Amino acid sequence: MDTTERPPAPTRALGLPRSSAGLVLSCHPGPVAAVTVLVTALAVSSGPGAGRWVLVATAVLTGQLSVGWCNDAFDARRDAEAARPGKPVARGAVGPGTVWSAAFAALSLCAVLSLACGAWAGAAHLAGVVAAWAYNLKLKETVLSWLPYAVGFGSLPCLVALSLPGNPWPAWWAVAAGALLGVAAHLGDVLPDIEADLRAGIRGLPQRLGPARTRLLLPLPLTAATAVLVLGPAGAPAGRDFVVLSGVALCTVVATTVHIDPRPVWAWRKAALAGTVAVASADVALLLARGTEIV
Repeated sequence: MDTTERPPAPTRALGLPRSSAGLVLSCHPGPVAAVTVLVTALAVSSGPGAGRWVLVATAVLTGQLSVGWCNDAFDARRDAEAARPGKPVARGAVGPGTVWSAAFAALSLCAVLSLACGAWAGAAHLAGVVAAWAYNLKLKETVLSWLPYAVGFGSLPCLVALSLPGNPWPAWWAVAAGALLGVAAHLGDVLPDIEADLRAGIRGLPQRLGPARTRLLLPLPLTAATAVLVLGPAGAPAGRDFVVLSGVALCTVVATTVHIDPRPVWAWRKAALAGTVAVASADVALLLARGTEIV
């Protein structure tokens, strides 16, 4: 029998040393990439300036990296006790000190890059990043767990708009839609882990509501974000906008009124998350289509 110790499969797949791969995986690479790409696309659609786009992209990237590393480093002991899969710090693939160092280095770079976008743009973005750190360190355990997500996502249109020449303030509907999408992201992200979180003593808003009520609540901020994006901008909405709004409203009615057998639990949770991704994608498409109107 071959008893040679082998690194975990993700490490071998990345072709990186074990500690380097653990550091990469502990930053939550999926959400980091998604948020960075979407905000960069919004910056591109909002107006000219390749240098501005690069600054916005790198500011968002470093901010998201700092938040992801802070989350895994702070929760390392809790994740290890819960034997949560996919947590490199908890399983010893990378040391918590290394991840903390990476988190603070990324936060420092984020501060420099954000302020390079403009004083107001930098202040707005850093407020969102600080809110995300506050979530990791304390607020995730309180009834205000949704607030950092609202502030963080709402700050992203502010960063994009205030980085434009003249530092124009963002349209209210862009900020409101971002904040609502942030609340939905919080509910959708926490939903699959509510029981494990409760066992660990985490009692944020979704944990206090429980899985069933969180699933019912999840479509509401998404629908509200869609309505804001369709009805908020000046001028008559296009026909396709009403089609999107009608479709989202229908999904909300179905999600909140149709009885779903909770067995197996994973099935209806995956369905809820899939619906969240679909509606959020439609909302992001609406926001990108209005890129030049966010100021």
